[in-house]
Amino acid sequence: MKSIGIIANVKKELTKEVVEKIIRWASENKVDVFLCEELVPLMGQKEESLPRSKLWEKSEMLISLGGDGTMLASARAVGEHQIPILGINLGGVGFLTEINSNDLHNTLNKLKQGDYFIERRMVLESEMEGVKRFDQYALNDVVIDKGEVARLFLLHLYVKDEFICSYSADGLIISTPTGSTAYSLAAGGPIINPQMNAIIVSPICPHTLASRPIVFSEDETLRVVVELSCREAVLTIDGQVAFGLKSGSSVLVRKAEHSVNLIKFRDRSFYDILRRKLHWGARPKIGE
Repeated sequence: MKSIGIIANVKKELTKEVVEKIIRWASENKVDVFLCEELVPLMGQKEESLPRSKLWEKSEMLISLGGDGTMLASARAVGEHQIPILGINLGGVGFLTEINSNDLHNTLNKLKQGDYFIERRMVLESEMEGVKRFDQYALNDVVIDKGEVARLFLLHLYVKDEFICSYSADGLIISTPTGSTAYSLAAGGPIINPQMNAIIVSPICPHTLASRPIVFSEDETLRVVVELSCREAVLTIDGQVAFGLKSGSSVLVRKAEHSVNLIKFRDRSFYDILRRKLHWGARPKIGE
């Protein structure tokens, strides 16, 4: 390992301290460090900074400091270029950023020694029909909802040209297996091991008792047509990038050609993280 890039949430209290530790470790181990531009005011090291979209050109791997939101932003910035990403949690649940900052030095040494493996995660590509050169990539999910208006609307779901069903609901979540433990889970969707490839469709508060989440093959192309009586709906990518949709708008969602490469360690498994961070399978405590 000769170079690493760093993307960080500058609003986290521990960010400056952790970045300084990484820089010191890198200097001792003759590893070049490149910071995203947002860190310049905090760290004051302009000569080593690059825009997020350019970090992949100089870095063998990327360290994402913050929470899952920072990890998702990092994946959009460099994931298409297949740069491995390590997420380090600086607070909160951090399902994607499973490494704690307290374990930083040990983790960096494992990176140097090559004591890790790469886990390829499926990515969704979305496209608004009729909008030229529009595409967005989601590691977690693509969501179509009503925005701030407290009103149900209709969403018509197709696989290619085959009509599947219509939803009268607050919205629709189209998720990857990675995103199955995020918004999709809160909406009643299934948990899917992220090493699998599949597309999960979960309605948000559907106005029916017969509507349930559906799991589609990774090879399918989904099309959602929005029907509104007034105002606009909103298309949101990974909870961070949003676009307005008018009645009749059609959104295509498919598996992207690239995957996001996450750095993982063998002493942590997906099911272990489920138990530790989501308390999966925990028995209720009587009398508390």
